Amino acid sequence: MKNNQSPYTLKALLLLGLFCSLSVFYSCKSNSSSTENKEQDNHEHEEENSNKTSLTPDQMKSIQIAFGEIEDKNLTATIKINGKLKVPNNNKANITSMYGGVIQTLNIEVGSKVRKGQVIATISHPNIIQIQEEYLTILSKINFAELEQQRQKDLNDGNVGALKNLQNADTELKNLKIRKASLYQQIQLMGINPDRIDNTNVRRNISILSPIDGSVSNIYAKIGSYVDVSSPVAEVVNNSGIHLDVNVYEKDLPFLKIGQTVNFTLTNNPSVSYQAKIFSISSAFENESKTIPIHCDVIGEKNGLIDGMNVTALIDLNNAPTKAVKNGAIVEADGKNYIFIVTEDKDKHNDAKETAFEKIEVAKGVSELGYTAVTPVKEIEKGTQVVVNGAFFINAKMSDTGEHEH
Repeated sequence: MKNNQSPYTLKALLLLGLFCSLSVFYSCKSNSSSTENKEQDNHEHEEENSNKTSLTPDQMKSIQIAFGEIEDKNLTATIKINGKLKVPNNNKANITSMYGGVIQTLNIEVGSKVRKGQVIATISHPNIIQIQEEYLTILSKINFAELEQQRQKDLNDGNVGALKNLQNADTELKNLKIRKASLYQQIQLMGINPDRIDNTNVRRNISILSPIDGSVSNIYAKIGSYVDVSSPVAEVVNNSGIHLDVNVYEKDLPFLKIGQTVNFTLTNNPSVSYQAKIFSISSAFENESKTIPIHCDVIGEKNGLIDGMNVTALIDLNNAPTKAVKNGAIVEADGKNYIFIVTEDKDKHNDAKETAFEKIEVAKGVSELGYTAVTPVKEIEKGTQVVVNGAFFINAKMSDTGEHEH
């Protein structure tokens, strides 16, 4: 039997079969792609959740959470040098007595705060009484000398007295008044009011006063010891005028100018940072060291700063600050570095008033004076709170939560 199908019919059947096969193929591929997208979305959602956690107020208190911010710090364009804190000589004083005597009372200890004019000790000596006694005697002699002068003047006016006697009387009165003026000043230097001295009011002790405000740094005497002008009782230092002295090398001098900021830490306490500003640049080398002295005013907080302390300082060379956080804000996990910021956790709604945290990856830069330069992988709004103490514990809690979920 002959085959009645034309070549055109066979061709149409072949095309229909090919179309059906392609439809099935693309349908399967579409289903597979949809499944993969759903799995990727779920994975990304889980990853996002793994970077968030929250703590209750009690938990934050127990691990001593502290907050800060991402700050602008000059950590790269700087000169690192050593220096020393100094108090100017006009802010230091030795407490001495204008007269020799034996210490009767001592009202201070090392570290005591004193005010200018405050009594810090009293001394006694027979000479103190003798000077007052002589002053009272001079007052009596002056009264007698004035009467004698007037008598000789009257006799001379009546041509019955000798001119020489009047001249002697004038000289005697003048000498007594000179001695009175001298004793008056001496008694005032003792801290005694000469106008209040009389036969019934003679002081046997005098007070030693502090010449400046400040803190007692040394005590050189004790009760019963003898002191005079050459032997100070104590030393007082006023730290309000404390400044920083550093020495820089000649090659760095062109980069320095008055007004530049100096950040520094104490050698024995590098965790606390202080600031100063250059106010004077010397024009001569310091001895044989080939360094130039730079003097800086300490600004801001000065508590804990003492004359003679050694410091490590950084002098900013330009105004090119970088973003930085305190070293304690950075934690390392899985070979990466992270910080924790405070954020609103939209996945949790409870009445516990928990604080939500998000872990943000950062790239670390240089570290100086307790700060490390960081570059977050995503933008963080200015003023966002950053955990600067306790970040390690938050990261540990987050890791524990992740393990339990698995």
